[in-house]
Amino acid sequence: MSPRLLLLSDTHVPLRAKRLPDAVWRAIDAADVVIHAGDWVDEATLDAIEERAARLVAVYGNNDGAALRARLPEVAREEIDGLRVAVVHETGAASGRERRMDAAFAGEDRPDLVVFGHSHIPWDSVTPRGMRLLNPGSPTDRRRQPACTMMTAAVEAGRLGRVDLITVPR
Repeated sequence: MSPRLLLLSDTHVPLRAKRLPDAVWRAIDAADVVIHAGDWVDEATLDAIEERAARLVAVYGNNDGAALRARLPEVAREEIDGLRVAVVHETGAASGRERRMDAAFAGEDRPDLVVFGHSHIPWDSVTPRGMRLLNPGSPTDRRRQPACTMMTAAVEAGRLGRVDLITVPR
């Protein structure tokens, strides 16, 4: 069976929302792997997702304090059913992002997929060297977007399969 991924970022609990929406918890329960690209803000959310997720791959973000930084890396690398994944919070400006990520992840261990956050703006692109870049947006703070979002994806025989941007009801 193909692993089901849930991509989250910028949850900002309790600053932007008092709690994660129920749709996010249902998605966590359904996922084989939850990937969180930082800006948790509180340890309680990390604790709750760690307890509930079958598997968690996560990093800290620029809004995460010392306690979260002590528990999470700046960059996480994981292999999921043959798919090489890197997770990082911030990738810089949208302009030139694909080339910057190719340069940042240029070694032999270059990932197939880079999941990132920070902007709260969903993103899906491919770099010149073929890395897929995904930002799930934020499930709690839409900023200038029409809705709060998260992403789901499937891994199929070592490749990223279908990716869906999901609107999160408030």
